[in-house]
Amino acid sequence: MKNLLIAMIVLASGTLFGQQNVTAFQNGAQMEFDKDVHDYGTIQKGANGDCVFIIKNTGNQPLVIRDAKGSCQCTVPEWPKDPIAPGKSAEIKVKYNTTRVGVINKSVTITSNATNGTTKVLKIQGTVVE
Repeated sequence: MKNLLIAMIVLASGTLFGQQNVTAFQNGAQMEFDKDVHDYGTIQKGANGDCVFIIKNTGNQPLVIRDAKGSCQCTVPEWPKDPIAPGKSAEIKVKYNTTRVGVINKSVTITSNATNGTTKVLKIQGTVVE
């Protein structure tokens, strides 16, 4: 009976003390976007191809965007070079060259120090017509 009691105490203590610290994964910078996709719909050749994605730091440390790369030379992102403070937002501007007629299906890859994913792919889509 005494051995059974000791075994139960050992098992219970392993359960209590063996749990991972979940809050460690929640600390740090975290990025959230207002949208994952910008849809231009149908736009005219030569029209303004600019769009904006809003990024918010929902973490508790500064968010640093290390890089933003367009999937081609016709998709050019601009991003904040200064850290984004916790609770603050910033803009990622994307310029798409609308001189080519056809379907738009491009992306911008954001690289950061976020603990909820260091990369995020944003997409732009639509159709350019004459």
